[in-house]
Amino acid sequence: MCGIVGYVSARKPIEAQTLLAMRDTLAHRGPDGTGIWLSDDRRVGLAHRRLAIVDLSEGGHQPMASHDGRYLITFNGEIYNHHALRDQLRELGWRFQSASDTEVLLAAWQHWGEAALTRFSGQFAFAIYDRETGRLFAARDPAGEKPFFYRQADNGLVFASELKALLAHPEMPRRADTVALDHYLAYGYVPRELCLLQGYAKLPAGHKLRYDVAADRLEIEPYWSLPQWNGGARASFDELVEEFEPLLETAVGRQLLADVPVGILLSGGLDSSLVAATATRVSGKVTTFTIGFPGHGAFDESPIAKRLAAELGTDHVELMVEPDTVDLLPKLAAQFDEPIADSSMIPTYLVSRLVRTRATVALGGDGGDELFGGYLQYGWAPNIARGRRLGLHHLPLFGIAARLLPHRLMGRKMALRLLDRYDAAITVSRIAEPQLRQALIGRGRAPAPGTAERFRAELIKGRRDPRDRAMALDFHTYMCDDILVKVDRASMLTSLEVRAPLLDPAIIAFAFGRLAPDQKVAGGGRKLLLRHLAKKRLPSWFDSHRKQGFSIPLGAWLRGPWASMLQEVAEDADSGLLDPKAVRSFIAAGAASDRVAHQMYQIAMLEMWRREYRVTLD
Repeated sequence: MCGIVGYVSARKPIEAQTLLAMRDTLAHRGPDGTGIWLSDDRRVGLAHRRLAIVDLSEGGHQPMASHDGRYLITFNGEIYNHHALRDQLRELGWRFQSASDTEVLLAAWQHWGEAALTRFSGQFAFAIYDRETGRLFAARDPAGEKPFFYRQADNGLVFASELKALLAHPEMPRRADTVALDHYLAYGYVPRELCLLQGYAKLPAGHKLRYDVAADRLEIEPYWSLPQWNGGARASFDELVEEFEPLLETAVGRQLLADVPVGILLSGGLDSSLVAATATRVSGKVTTFTIGFPGHGAFDESPIAKRLAAELGTDHVELMVEPDTVDLLPKLAAQFDEPIADSSMIPTYLVSRLVRTRATVALGGDGGDELFGGYLQYGWAPNIARGRRLGLHHLPLFGIAARLLPHRLMGRKMALRLLDRYDAAITVSRIAEPQLRQALIGRGRAPAPGTAERFRAELIKGRRDPRDRAMALDFHTYMCDDILVKVDRASMLTSLEVRAPLLDPAIIAFAFGRLAPDQKVAGGGRKLLLRHLAKKRLPSWFDSHRKQGFSIPLGAWLRGPWASMLQEVAEDADSGLLDPKAVRSFIAAGAASDRVAHQMYQIAMLEMWRREYRVTLD
């Protein structure tokens, strides 16, 4: 895994020292090597920080030039099927000078053009500059595992793996975007192309970018779309397991390949356990890592992980976490380019730091919930949809309920979902309803009510089943812009590469194109297919219904060792981004209620981010 930076402009050259400063804000992403390329007129510059995973020699140095010198590439990620692609390209007459997947990617681009994107199995964000035409091409993997921020302004384009690298340029503005702020308050992260800083953007997952430098013309379009079940013939679960298992073995086998030590993140949940079991089948002895929270009951899954590791025969390493980790929050707020209200960033960072002492690459179970129906709300979605058909959402009760029902009241969110004009896929994971967001931002400057909800509705047009709509929406938003951001930023802070076998393109196609929604979630059951596989591959004592990831006992910690620190931060959150009266009302509720602890944490993370990045709203 690496860090990339680029600058292209038709009129304004860049100083080498500025480009180097931008690049070196990403030192944590690539401690093993550095590179820079500048055109003679300094109007084009590419830079790179390298974490050496495949071909540890100088043959993998970047920015890398094509053999004829026409193309320059800067690449962050891994192409897991690069061996197969190399063999195909060799048969077509191509010759290679290294064992690097970067060289294969560049040759594939030269041979197949943009069509090469559909041949890649991997996680990637890269940019290729064509010296002959003066055009830049960039792309991001279908799941959005690797980040790509950019800004088009002043007849030029600047891009980087992380927003902080762009902000190292002295001329970059730091003004908050209220639409993105509305999304953050609604769901706890900023989705898709939006960015919490005005004038900046993210290349969405599965999209490609073309930029003509001379014309200052930017084009962005998708090259991949999420499959949808066509309602055709249904196979039995036994047949589907037989079809799926080779896909999983291929994905895990490919992702275990590296020229550095590789480990497995084992949380004790179904997804990571299946990945670990598959890894032992295809590779033999592997190392597994987990963390635990002593004294916090269901949050401490380390005994389950340890028992499973013993049965699988892995070399197992564990870390026990104490609640004084609140000191990590300012550090993580600095690392995350946009705040996310996901407290599991802390255990993700801690387990990454642990793994990095023994390995440079780790495999995890990310994607299993969104692909195969793991979250509780997927089972609720059909019931909410049936309740909405009673017509209550057409009455003015939603606004009345939003104003009168206390935020700490159990069942408040479910009542609002039944009354909401937007369907369950959009409201089921929402943190704050439109009226609350209006109050927090301030009615004079907040975007129109429902802005975040309408944005999401566009992403799932044409999908009818409530469960499928909810899973597809989470794939496009929550998974990409919360889960994968959390994993990327937290792990890369320790210079660890995390891979997700369940996000292999063939597995994504199988999960959304081959399985009917009721073969994932039905009758109170979730992850139906994966549980059938678990009966075959995991011990009989293993409880596949347990939903457990690397999460923390947030409510208990907020009432204990975190309370004073987060309250102090939240009370200072009236410094321009949020309305102080609305903030104080949440502080008062958050001190005593787990049901608003998430929102208190959300506000505190926003304020710590604002301080770190010196952001204003005016």
